[in-house]
Amino acid sequence: MTNDAGGYSPYPPPPGQPGYGPPPGYGPPPGYGPPPGYGPPPGYGPPPGYPPPPGYGPPPGYPPPPPGYGPPPGYPPYGPPPGYPMTFKPGVIPLRPLSISDIFNGAVGYVRANPKATLGLTTVVVVVAQVISLLLQIGPLTTFSDFNSTLQGDTPSPEALALVSAGSLAGVIVAALSGVLLSGMLTVVVGRAVFGGTITIGEAWQRLRGRFWALLGLTALEALAFGLLGAIIALIVVIAASAGGGVAAFVVGAPLVLAAIVGLVYAATVLLFAPPLIVLEQQRIFAAIARSFALVKGDFWRVLGIWLLAGIVASLVAAAVGIPFGIVGGLLGGPAGISIPGLIVSAIGSVIGQIITAPFNAGVVVLLYTDRRIRAEAFDLVLQTGAAGPAESTDQLWLTRPR
Repeated sequence: MTNDAGGYSPYPPPPGQPGYGPPPGYGPPPGYGPPPGYGPPPGYGPPPGYPPPPGYGPPPGYPPPPPGYGPPPGYPPYGPPPGYPMTFKPGVIPLRPLSISDIFNGAVGYVRANPKATLGLTTVVVVVAQVISLLLQIGPLTTFSDFNSTLQGDTPSPEALALVSAGSLAGVIVAALSGVLLSGMLTVVVGRAVFGGTITIGEAWQRLRGRFWALLGLTALEALAFGLLGAIIALIVVIAASAGGGVAAFVVGAPLVLAAIVGLVYAATVLLFAPPLIVLEQQRIFAAIARSFALVKGDFWRVLGIWLLAGIVASLVAAAVGIPFGIVGGLLGGPAGISIPGLIVSAIGSVIGQIITAPFNAGVVVLLYTDRRIRAEAFDLVLQTGAAGPAESTDQLWLTRPR
């Protein structure tokens, strides 16, 4: 290497001066580089479900990942381990504040998870109640000599109609009693299904047996209040009619009836959780009423909206099933609308509708109650703590009281 004077120098010239750089031929040998096939595998990238960083991706022209790209055979897939959900869900609902879809899905899911204790129990109770109601309606008809003419379409006597009406009223009472029994036992089934457990019909009755009379007392108290309210309104309307005629009766009665409807809707909503409180928390009647009011008042409109929506859905399903049977029963009844075949056909439609809708309605009420406890009392933490225990021990978690 030469310097500016033209002589030899062992030092290279400074950067930027002529002659600076590696000697001729310096560098890797020809063909040097990574071996063939070396580099990332085709489709290399982050695991599924993980967003790539900004600018991350294959170079232009790089082929897309091959179909079925994933971990090697025998290795678990990327992401959380199998069976480890992001939200803890040991049963039919996730143990967190529930959405409408969570409540409706849970009300259907517990039926699928335990069909014997839901559909089987509902079928037995509803069929027995309908048979008793039919006997109470058909029995009075058979005691009259004009029963055969009734079957042929002639107008029955007033005595026959009166006894049939009395039988129908008795059938309503039987249906109410069966409804109390059914809702109470289904409440037990839902309470166990929240934790993923199942229960037999016999076990459900053992759990309910000590609380059944309290449920009957609550039902009788509600019926008494409803009847007393109706009697007071009727008395006021009669007094107004006697004093000022039909116009006065309408002017006085219409606002009273509207106010009564609003009051009944409000009362039914704030008392909605009383039956689950009696069964699951083993509360007394008036304590359950007070606690139900306290739970509902914090989110009244949401509870009312979900409950009404569930009722509309159930009514539409029951109507879709029962209306065809009712039409056939009416045709069989003739002009009077009363006949044994007609009553039987109408009862069959009613039975099928109740078997489908009763478990759903009971499930919605219990899951709404659970949601309110979760939102108002952080009850999901209690449920998560005890959910890992045996199914029988989870029944005691409902007894936990807020501090």
